[in-house]
This record gives sequence, structure tokens and C-alpha cells, in this order.
Amino acid sequence: MVSDGGEGSVYGFRLSSVVPATVTGEDKVHGLSNMDLAMKLHYLKGVYFFRREAVEGLTISDLKEPMFEWLKLYYPTSGRIRRSESGRPMIRCNDGGVRIVEAQCDKSVDEWMAMEDHDIHNCLTYDRVLGPDLAFSPLVFIQLTWFKCGAMSVGLSWAHVLGDVVSASDFINMWGSIMADHAPPRSLGTNPTSPKPQFHQKLSQKPFSLKMTHPIGDHWLLPRANHPRMGTRYFHVTLDQLKRLLSAHSGPHAQSQPFQLLSAIMWKTLAKIQGEVEADIGVAEADVSDLAKLIAEKTVCENGMIEETVGGDDGKSDFIVYGANLTFVNLEEVKLFGLEIQGHKPVWASYSIGGVGDEGAFLVLPAPDGDGGRTVTAILPENQLAWLRRELKDEWGIA
Repeated sequence: MVSDGGEGSVYGFRLSSVVPATVTGEDKVHGLSNMDLAMKLHYLKGVYFFRREAVEGLTISDLKEPMFEWLKLYYPTSGRIRRSESGRPMIRCNDGGVRIVEAQCDKSVDEWMAMEDHDIHNCLTYDRVLGPDLAFSPLVFIQLTWFKCGAMSVGLSWAHVLGDVVSASDFINMWGSIMADHAPPRSLGTNPTSPKPQFHQKLSQKPFSLKMTHPIGDHWLLPRANHPRMGTRYFHVTLDQLKRLLSAHSGPHAQSQPFQLLSAIMWKTLAKIQGEVEADIGVAEADVSDLAKLIAEKTVCENGMIEETVGGDDGKSDFIVYGANLTFVNLEEVKLFGLEIQGHKPVWASYSIGGVGDEGAFLVLPAPDGDGGRTVTAILPENQLAWLRRELKDEWGIA
């Protein structure tokens, strides 16, 4: 599962379920849009780390009690996947509940975060996909892991059919708000979990954001046979680093934005590692400011095309979006540090994505509150991650 001491350090798993405070009803259905169904092989993994003082004195009951009202607001998250008569997937809001996972870790939170293998965070988010028995597969897992120092992590495993990182982040933040006795809204509207994400792909004149896979039936897992093993790495860019980079690599007539600049740096570095990239320009030799400008000017929102393609057979075909081509996702505006426990924000938080295709993906997220920098999540074939880390450190001072 992991290396460098992570495997076996998390133990004592206990599973339970929490359901909405009131009965939703077997006949209530949450329809899935074509965009939702394009994402059905993708899963979001969010990890939030809290120091001892944030969770001191709390019991598992204290953490679970607010969840009943919370899930009343987000009732589709407690449902299960069913298929209509035509075969199109939907969510039956049958109050099956979200799964709560309790675990222990034999390391301190500082020891854990100092470990070199960033895939260890997978141990802190429960690893399950939907299917093959869809009717009994939870859409959401929340893992609460207690470290030996008294700190705690909150791991969110979220089926992407429910919505994007914005949806997942808002969902977990509301739990903290209700836990703090802040009155929840009476309603989140008719569709609380499905805003439409926008995708920024490596430049192309064709709509390449979507790639069809072989039919996978009711086991919603991207097949990895004959494909490279994917890994995850987190890179922290401080505010001072970001200012220096923006100053040095903005064009003469336009100021690069952080997302564009960081995407350009990652793209250029990866092109250098890979040796060749299909693009209109030599990416590895191009100036970063030119790449950033190209990303800003040539980015195309392909949501409409995705909706039309997936809807062509009523959502029954299987696709990947992240990693169909090299994918950059702008998550700078996500309220990543909005989850508070007893008035304390997480000391570190980030998201990754499961089911990413071979071409990989980069997520650009906010750094911890008050930092002003960015966290970049790289999801790439494992054999490229070590090279990427070395090149970013040597060339750009990013670690």
C-alpha cells in the first residue's frame, strides 16, 4: 500500500455508518448530469491535519453527533447508485449513510508529515471504489485517524459523481460549522453537490478532455493493467517564492497569474523529463512566461462538449477526464482551510484524485491560511515523480 514506514503505521480500523437526521424516502432520486457521469471513474481524496489542541477533549461521539443534521442537508451523499430502466446511473436517496472510519497511527503528526513518501496520505483516506455491487457501495467515507501525539487527521473519500473539489470542500466545511453550533441553512437547494468543473488541458485545437475506456460495468475502477502505476507528490510554493517567480517570469505587457505560471513551470519541467511532448511549440525549451501566456490565451472550456458526448448514449459509456491528456486544475479559490474544529483550522490540507489517466494531472491549491503561497499536487506515473522532484528543486527551488 505504501512504503517508507507508512504501511502498518495506521491500524485498528473501526467502521460505522451515519445517516441523515430525518428520513429522505426511498422514492427520492438525485439525478446525475452528463458531467457527473463523465467523472464516475474518478475519486477525490482530501486530508486535513489538526494539532492536539484542536481536538483535545473530543470523543468520537462529539465528532459524529453533528453529522446527522449535516447529512440531512447533503442527503444525496447518503444514497446509493441505482440504474434507471434505460440503464442510466442515478442516486437513490435511501439514507444508506456515509461510512465513518476510526483509526490509530503509531507516529506523531510531525513524524508523519516529515516522511518522504507522499503516497502515505492514502493511508489516511479510506480506499474504496464504487461497485461491483453498486447498491451497497457508500459514496462517501470519512476517516478519523488519531496520532500518538494526540493530533488527528480527517480524511475524506468522495465519489466524483457527487461533484468536484469545491463541492467536497464545502461539504466537509459545513460539518465543522454545525459542530461549532452555527445554525445550518434550512436548505442547500435542489442540487447541492454538482457544480460543473472547468478543465484546463494541455493545449490542443481538438476537444481532448475526454477519453473513452473499455466498458467497466458496475465496478467503477479504472483498469491499470498494462498502464504505469500512478503516484502523488505535494509541492509547496511559499508566498516569497511565488512573488519572485511572478516578477521574473511575467511578460512585458501582462502579469502572469499564479495558476498559469505554476502550470507553465510544471509543464516545462515535465516536458524536459519526458523528452518530447506533442504541442505547437518546443515546451522544454520555451520561456515560462510564454507558456503561461499560452495557457491563459488558449484555454478552452470543454464542458459543453463533454456533456454532449457523455449524453450520446444516456451516460452508459465509461470515460476518464483527469489524465486523458496532461491536465491542470485551478483550485485556488477552494476554501481548503474552511474546516474548523474547536476554533482551530487545519495546519495542512490538500486534495488528490484517484483514477487519473497515464498523462497525469496537476492541482493548484491554496497553501495554509496566512501563508499566501500555493500547494501543487502532482499525480503522475511513479517513475516520473522522482525526476520531477529533483528538477523542480534544482531549477526552481520548489520542494
